[in-house]
Amino acid sequence: MKLRVSWVALALTLLALMALDAKAAAQSGRGCHLRGSEEALRCHDISVPLDPQRKDAGQLKLHVAVAPAFRPVPNSDPVFVLAGGPGEAGSDVVVLLDSTFRRMRATRDIVFIDQRGTGLSGKLRCEGTQIDDANTDSQMNEAVVKCVAALKQPLAAYTTANAAADIEQVRLALGYGKVNIFGGSYGTRLGQHYARSYPDSVRTLILDGVAAPEQVIPAGGQDAQQALDGVFKRCAQDNACAKAYPQLQKEFETLLARVNSGAVKLDFAHPRTMKRVQLPLTNLRFVSVIHATLYSPQDGNRLPYIIHNAYEGNWGPFLARSYVASDYSPEGLLSMPLYLAVVCGEDMPRLTDEARAADEKGSFLRGYAGRIAAVCPLLKVPPVPAQAVTPIAAPTLLLSGAQDPVTPPRRAESAAKAMSKARMIVVANAGHGVSRLGCMPRLMREFLDKPEQAPDQACLREIAAMPFQLGHAGANP
Repeated sequence: MKLRVSWVALALTLLALMALDAKAAAQSGRGCHLRGSEEALRCHDISVPLDPQRKDAGQLKLHVAVAPAFRPVPNSDPVFVLAGGPGEAGSDVVVLLDSTFRRMRATRDIVFIDQRGTGLSGKLRCEGTQIDDANTDSQMNEAVVKCVAALKQPLAAYTTANAAADIEQVRLALGYGKVNIFGGSYGTRLGQHYARSYPDSVRTLILDGVAAPEQVIPAGGQDAQQALDGVFKRCAQDNACAKAYPQLQKEFETLLARVNSGAVKLDFAHPRTMKRVQLPLTNLRFVSVIHATLYSPQDGNRLPYIIHNAYEGNWGPFLARSYVASDYSPEGLLSMPLYLAVVCGEDMPRLTDEARAADEKGSFLRGYAGRIAAVCPLLKVPPVPAQAVTPIAAPTLLLSGAQDPVTPPRRAESAAKAMSKARMIVVANAGHGVSRLGCMPRLMREFLDKPEQAPDQACLREIAAMPFQLGHAGANP
């Protein structure tokens, strides 16, 4: 009996020491203030190899921000946050600290990692003509050429595999043991890659908006069309929306034909500079705005209003939505060079002509993958071998929105085939990213505490469908 007690005491002592090590990691570093957080966090600059395969390639510094757990002696397993894109930084999603991550933070440190080439980890930026502002395919190619010429960093070093190796360096540098991975959108691909490369370092994964291993990011025609068809269907089933927009799908098809014919010319004051702008509305800009609007139901339920007004010649609502991203940053939050480096090296080599044709068949998003394929040779990024889809043994929570236009539930179902302890949650009235909605923060905390226990999803039915915008003042009360 005494022997058993001594072993228990030893185990408790080791756990306490691990917790103290975690607390020390959270309290080290320097105090810093990041956009989206009123409190000071603990920030670190961690040196990692630019190319883990070449010791002579030099180093780069990763920016890492730690939000210490509220509990004086926290659990030893922190939550590592991997942002989306590719091209978004962990520091870009610090704003979610008091919503998505608040319940997790009660007992665990929350660690925001700026992936190499994003945010404060040497963000890859385009000088001169902005890729996001390109109105035609030729302008986009010209912008890419200027961007690549101005970059000093070797784009071949900015891969998912190297980013996964960076995560392991962060874990070691901060002195953590096993970690919990939270990944959103592209962060779910990076999280899966890390779990396969360093299985002994991962306790659990929470993946929100799950990218399947076989998914080619720019080839999203079928997923996008399914989401748009969902808007048409829900509008037709809503009495007020159906009355306001009885020919919605036909109006959209007419609009798309007008845009593709080159018949639409826009004349407006730029919302940021107020300079007069005159330009033809190209397919590239039109479908990109429609696609972006589908990401959240709140935004997507404005689409009938936007489509109908444009059909009648009022492009004001469309233009307002078109420039919404530049309200936050003139250059956009994403690092476009990093996005292109990843998809050109990892995705496009896997996209055959047959697969592209099948993906674009019947979709309004035809041509997007082809545009990316056209600019990839300009980057001169070598093809990256796909990671083997080996089993993931760590308990994994897969979160999906039924209305997601880029990572719908079928993508999570595909990813789950290689996970021995996967649990899926689908939120009916949600789009891309569900972790901040309703009771989901509580469910994620419960999963971290008891990964083997199935979460009670009944509370998610309380997340109501968003109302449609029916006029200039918004939705009906």
